[in-house]
Amino acid sequence: MKRHDMIVFLVMALCVYSCVQQRVVRDMPPDIAPVRFDSGSELFSDAERMFRFRAYDKALELYNEYLSKFPDEPSAPAALMREGSIYTTRGEHKTARSVYKHLIDSYPDSFLIPDARLELLATFYNEERYHQLIREAESVIRQITSDPHLTRLYALLGDTYAKASSPVNAVNFYVRAHERAVYTERENILVRLREAIAQLSAEDIRHLLEGMKDDLTRAYLMYRLGVIRYEEGRYEDAVDVLSDFISQFPEHENTQDAQRMISGLDEMPMQSRNKIGCLLPLTGSYKIYGKRALKGIELALAEMKIRAGSYETSPVSIVIKDTGSDEETAIRAVGELAEERVSAIIGPIITAESAAAQAQRKRIPIITLTQKDGITDMGDYVFRHFLTPKMQVETLVAYAMQSLGLRNFAILYPDEKYGTTFMNLFWDEVVSHGGQVVGVETYDPGQTDFGKPIRKLVGRHRRKKGRPVLDFDGIFIPDAPNKAGLIIPQLAYYDVRKVRLFGTNLWHSDKLIRMAGKFARGAVVPDIFFAKSGSAAVEDFVRNFEDAFGDPPGFIEAVAYDTAMMLFQLISRPDIRYRSSLKSDLIRLRNFQGVTGLTSFDNEGEAHKKLYLLRVEKNRFVEVNELLP
Repeated sequence: MKRHDMIVFLVMALCVYSCVQQRVVRDMPPDIAPVRFDSGSELFSDAERMFRFRAYDKALELYNEYLSKFPDEPSAPAALMREGSIYTTRGEHKTARSVYKHLIDSYPDSFLIPDARLELLATFYNEERYHQLIREAESVIRQITSDPHLTRLYALLGDTYAKASSPVNAVNFYVRAHERAVYTERENILVRLREAIAQLSAEDIRHLLEGMKDDLTRAYLMYRLGVIRYEEGRYEDAVDVLSDFISQFPEHENTQDAQRMISGLDEMPMQSRNKIGCLLPLTGSYKIYGKRALKGIELALAEMKIRAGSYETSPVSIVIKDTGSDEETAIRAVGELAEERVSAIIGPIITAESAAAQAQRKRIPIITLTQKDGITDMGDYVFRHFLTPKMQVETLVAYAMQSLGLRNFAILYPDEKYGTTFMNLFWDEVVSHGGQVVGVETYDPGQTDFGKPIRKLVGRHRRKKGRPVLDFDGIFIPDAPNKAGLIIPQLAYYDVRKVRLFGTNLWHSDKLIRMAGKFARGAVVPDIFFAKSGSAAVEDFVRNFEDAFGDPPGFIEAVAYDTAMMLFQLISRPDIRYRSSLKSDLIRLRNFQGVTGLTSFDNEGEAHKKLYLLRVEKNRFVEVNELLP
């Protein structure tokens, strides 16, 4: 062998020998490990080696020696963390806890403090001291800030609440952990989140959904709620929830299962689909209105029975609940109707807000008979079918400006809620149509002499003589007939003539004509019902109502009758199987022909109607449309 080759061979042999020696040292069993150390780093390294070999007794011995000799070296906190881990592995949680406390107290500036706090909490979890962990965690949450540490803390709290039979809190903390977790941790947290959701009740899920912003969790919650309703046999509710779930999360992993459940339910009949609930004040201060509405509903029911060919066997029925004037009674009544599986609810007239809120929670379509502001804002199951101030003002202004060509208006109104509401609505509507309100005056609701506000309206309050300044073509007076009946003749007395008079549906009264006499001629008012209409449907309704009850119907009876009829007709259709379907078809309803005119609902649940416009001619009211060319 040449000298050069010999040198290369020796170098290679030394390298191989060196590698072998290193491998032998790394794999050296604990019982022959070195026991003398020249520095803290060597001692700590050997302790670490024993820890990796799981030679925990030897590791503890070395870590303790290191901490005794080198307590101020940088690796001291790490040594304590290792000791705590060893005691935890052995199940000696109390000792582990003391080690972590020592680390926190002795090395407050160490970067390992958050880890020590979390490991300390984990010792309570390992001992099944869940309530103690929750109490201790209150301060820990305020002391750690990094996403990795918060992720672990929230996940630990989720696990703790799950073990403590508090799945609502478990879900909330799993959601917070999932939001902060890195991608590789999310699936594990998601598995635990789904397990917690599986433990929730339907009421828990509804509570969580109210404030849940995380779409991923909302999807699992909605799907689980649908499954619960299905398992409870509440098939209408199941279809409702699952349909919403599919609509909002069409790509979700559970969407196909939801679709299969709905397909299976389509072959099952809706229980009690023919029942309509009625919430009405049949006792108390407002019983007169409740009883009037009930007569309209009962007439609609009787006519449906006749149409079915048998008065005894009807495709529809009603369940009546007296709300009185009490909110708690109304809420309880909605719950009772839900138990009786009604398809929808008519009413109430009073306490509509509390009843509507409960019906929305129960996901029962409810058609309220109220003017209550914002009632349909309470949810997509809440509807209103009633005469509202906005509806009246829109009809009046459209007729005055588009059909009569008027542009300038005055408003004379009582200083109370009714008058103020109509004044503001009328003013806004006129302006929105390009007109002007050139004069506005108010008066005390208790007064009977209206000379002062009238003179101010026409500019005569500054002078005793002279003709009034009539810079308006029409005057709107939103008040009851007994007050309007006093005001209208006084307008004529102060030479306010040849202007069109407009009022609300309250003017639709023989009392107005008796009090105002000839001065009321030409006055125009809107109303939702006109018993003397030439409509064949109205004539039949009035005749049938008088035959059944002996008295003529008013607008409350007519509105209740139409409301019942539209619901009876919808639930009699074979394709309307669930409350959600009924709700959707109410929103899609267009131009339902009733005795109160054509009715449609918008997406917010508000009724849109073509009101009757009535004009005073001689000593009676007539439909305006009959007099137009």
